[in-house]
Amino acid sequence: MPLRLPDQLPAIEILKRENIFVMDNTRATTQDIRPLKIVILNLMPLKITTETDLIRLLSNTPLQLDISFMKLQSHTPKNTPIEHMMMFYRDFEAMSHEKFDGMIVTGAPVETYEFEEVTYWDEITRIFTWARTHVTSTLYICWAAQAGLYYHYGIPKYPLDRKMFGVFPQVTLSPQLPIFRGFDDFFNMPHSRHTEVHRDDILANPELQLIAESQESGVSMVMARGGREFFITGHLEYSPDTLDHEYRRDMGVRDDVDMPKHYYRSDNPDLGPLVTWRAHANLLYSNWVNYYVYQETPYDINQIG
Repeated sequence: MPLRLPDQLPAIEILKRENIFVMDNTRATTQDIRPLKIVILNLMPLKITTETDLIRLLSNTPLQLDISFMKLQSHTPKNTPIEHMMMFYRDFEAMSHEKFDGMIVTGAPVETYEFEEVTYWDEITRIFTWARTHVTSTLYICWAAQAGLYYHYGIPKYPLDRKMFGVFPQVTLSPQLPIFRGFDDFFNMPHSRHTEVHRDDILANPELQLIAESQESGVSMVMARGGREFFITGHLEYSPDTLDHEYRRDMGVRDDVDMPKHYYRSDNPDLGPLVTWRAHANLLYSNWVNYYVYQETPYDINQIG
């Protein structure tokens, strides 16, 4: 089954060229089923790119998904046309009366700030609180994972001397969980961050379950509330060339960013990336939608919470 997307969303044509089945609202309204409602709070600067990356992964499911995009009223993005934001995004306040089967909160380029110094901290913490009563399962990514762990569970973040940058092997600590159904003994995950959370802090909190980690990149996945919340410190949603774009952007500009590890063929940027994470990325998002959203959410969406 396809995703149900807003008419004219740029990702539609991009994904159709990749032979990914998507459906706009006009066609979807003729189908007599209840689609799962997924809301994406997109905090990344290049919103169209992030939309496409996430939709590409969400498309790999037999379920019809109704995708909505949320934005912050307290922050105006600088790298996305205002026309795009007005056409496809709604403020949290305008959506706060609705309920959703699933929610994804993306990373944001604010990780070197203390959480309370982020200009939209008050608004995003209201959204974190709201999600617990209005969403069946929420996926927090990168900075949002650190922010959610801090706000909900008091887990601090720690600065890194060098950017955690590259594609790192992860080990599943709870392979019996449905989120890992079909996974191999290890899987690769791209990371791109200047801060980290520590495993000892996670293990000391009985409400949290560390479910995947890496010897090189540390904590990668934490689960809470029986799968109502997932915190992913990396970027399984990244497309093949994202780390390359980031590396070339930062070369000669930052002195704390090395060449991404385990990413380029023969460690040579001129040879391009070796993609080793996409299969598990598709599997993880499909498992999340199936086992933690579809299997858990009530048919009457108003019963959520």
